[in-house]
Amino acid sequence: MTAKSDGQFRGFSRKTFSFLRDLHNNNDKTWFKAHREVYEEHVLQPLRALVTDMSDFMLGIDLSFEVAPAVGKTISRIYRDTRFSKDKSPFHDCAWITFKRSGKDWSRYIPGYFLEIAPKSYRYGMGFYEAAPDLMARFRERIEEDPESFVKAVGWLDKQKVFTVEGERYKRPTGQDKPEPIRTWCGYRSFYLTCNRTIDDAILSPKFPDRLMDHFGMAAPLYRYVHRVAQEALGERA
Repeated sequence: MTAKSDGQFRGFSRKTFSFLRDLHNNNDKTWFKAHREVYEEHVLQPLRALVTDMSDFMLGIDLSFEVAPAVGKTISRIYRDTRFSKDKSPFHDCAWITFKRSGKDWSRYIPGYFLEIAPKSYRYGMGFYEAAPDLMARFRERIEEDPESFVKAVGWLDKQKVFTVEGERYKRPTGQDKPEPIRTWCGYRSFYLTCNRTIDDAILSPKFPDRLMDHFGMAAPLYRYVHRVAQEALGERA
């Protein structure tokens, strides 16, 4: 699965990351107000362009993805919700985009795709922030019942060097008598694929959307597998 972007994205700039570093060191409303134009030009505008360039491709993975290039839809808010946090810093010193289904419930049953930029690094991938327990219970049952179908969905992982699999694991997982990769995957309480990188020429290039689409397409077989399991889990819950 490959695609070429339509070219609205011109690359993140060095100012994108210097702004995030400066915000980290000056996390207050007065400083942000004085530098808001830098945020809008070098952070928000490239994120909007990136979402726009990738939207058709992402809809090819899931027609129900939210693809509107807007804050609160696919683009993170700069303001932090500090109501229940000891850290009262008003702003995030990172920014991100997500391609996922709308609604809080979907995010626990259907994985999402993400890109996050930080002051000195960036990462992208696919997976859950926190998967629903009944989804993961059905996931484990499914891969133990039909390991061949699951291996088809994850077999590509052993042939690539882009993503690593991370996530919370059970203290006493099931399936530990099974062969790999079933044994490893039965141990996840929640999981995500991630590519972690320091700032490099790739993210500064106008061709970065093509890189993301190539790599997001690699993860599509696993996304679709989990989507089918989620439909089963939600059907049982209904």
